[in-house]
Amino acid sequence: MIWLNLLGMGIKTGAKLYSDKQKFKENMSEAKLLHSEKMKKGEIEYQGQVFENQKNDYKDEFVLFILSLPILLLAYSVFADDPEISVKLDLFFEKLQDMPYWIVGLWISIVAAIYGIKATDIIKTNRK
Repeated sequence: MIWLNLLGMGIKTGAKLYSDKQKFKENMSEAKLLHSEKMKKGEIEYQGQVFENQKNDYKDEFVLFILSLPILLLAYSVFADDPEISVKLDLFFEKLQDMPYWIVGLWISIVAAIYGIKATDIIKTNRK
């Protein structure tokens, strides 16, 4: 008798969990639909879609690595006491400083797009 009661409770619990899971799927579907309608109307931005598109993307890590490389080389030159690398880094930053504004702006825009920041917001705040 006890086994039958436990089996009945287990079935009820399983059915409740399954029901809750189905309700969750239905709610998520409705939320996505509502979200996409708001994006279509322009009420909200395409942030959710951007996040979904960038889930398994490694360009963020690549850009972070590229931007961190001069710092890592500088640290290496200091700790390894290698003045040659330090001189080359100085030359690199001098050349970077002499680059045209449109190339720097394009680079900033690309990095900002990768990290989900509007480049126009960055340029506006830099000019203030």
